[in-house]
Amino acid sequence: MSRIQSWRSAPWREATRTLSAPLAVVDLDRFDANARDLLARAGGLPLRLASKSVRVRHLVHRALDLGFTGVMAYSLAEAIWLAEDGVEDVLVAYPSVDTAALVRLARSPLAREQVTLMVDDVSQVALIERAFIRADWPEGPPVQVCLDVDASLRLGLGAAHVHLGVRRSPVRTPAEAVTLARSVERTGRLQVRGVMFYEAQVAGMPEAGIKGPVVRLVKALSLQELAGRRPAVVTALEERLGRQLLVNGGGSGSVQQTATDPTITEITAGSGLYCPTLFDSYSTFTPRPAAFFGLDVVRRPTRGIVTAFGGGYVASGPAHRSRLPSAIDGARLVGSEGAGEVQTPLRYPRGRDGGAIGSRVWLRHAKAGEMMERFDAVHLVRGTRMVETVRTYRGEGRNFG
Repeated sequence: MSRIQSWRSAPWREATRTLSAPLAVVDLDRFDANARDLLARAGGLPLRLASKSVRVRHLVHRALDLGFTGVMAYSLAEAIWLAEDGVEDVLVAYPSVDTAALVRLARSPLAREQVTLMVDDVSQVALIERAFIRADWPEGPPVQVCLDVDASLRLGLGAAHVHLGVRRSPVRTPAEAVTLARSVERTGRLQVRGVMFYEAQVAGMPEAGIKGPVVRLVKALSLQELAGRRPAVVTALEERLGRQLLVNGGGSGSVQQTATDPTITEITAGSGLYCPTLFDSYSTFTPRPAAFFGLDVVRRPTRGIVTAFGGGYVASGPAHRSRLPSAIDGARLVGSEGAGEVQTPLRYPRGRDGGAIGSRVWLRHAKAGEMMERFDAVHLVRGTRMVETVRTYRGEGRNFG
């Protein structure tokens, strides 16, 4: 099992003491080291940045400057915004039914050049075409499209199977991918640029606890199955279209495994830059936590328990304690209250009394970019020194979902 790379308890504590809480910090030394580690694990393949896992424009550009190639956006409106901000090659990770954004894409020569849409259904293709009809099909190159192909693991046959992984695309086989590609290129105004396989059950499943051995087995079986199906899908598409395609895969938790597939032309990663708590138990790399948030103690209801203001930052996904934030000083959430909407009680181990009223506790979020949706700004630090304060997406008034 991996071991979290140790860090001193909030070395930036004094540098941020006069700032109001709740507040967020990102340790740039750790962010940069995580970026270098991800690039090394990619083995020379281009590494695309998953913006949903960062959600700070300044840090998106920092990752690109450190060697990431292109961005995977989580919204078409966000993709257009990033393209207008100078980001080249933005792949939208999910299908978009945002008609207003599709019309904007149609009318923007820059966006049409830099943005690639995602589809997994002919209805999405029709919606894109209708939006472009509304925009009078402005002159320009074909709209670039990527096909999302299901990368989950299925054990069994026909209806008698177990589905392991996320529920995303209905496209799974070479024949289904070719049928969708034909629909995309039917009019000549849309063009298939690539295909994506996101193996979430490999990239995003923690390996902690008694389920760890089972999770590692599922990951091994998934990679084995994909090693046969992914090349078959790509070969069928390239033979049909008569050109090589971009083939995207992976995530922060599976970078080096995905890189071993010769079919892959690029890998996506993002959460590994912050290393939230869901990555603490991965066996394939050593997490360096880089993103933290601070809360101020406002009450001491009893010995060994302090109550902090704010902190109800629970991560998305199945309701489970793994989605809760975690204090870095050994304190635990009180089971009967958890992370509160306005206040969060923390219980300290026997023999420890916790902080005084007015002191500050530091915690980590369970997921990466979601934390930034709670803050207008993030303070960038190096060791004991605060470097600068920058706006999050939220702080820039950019709520993309």
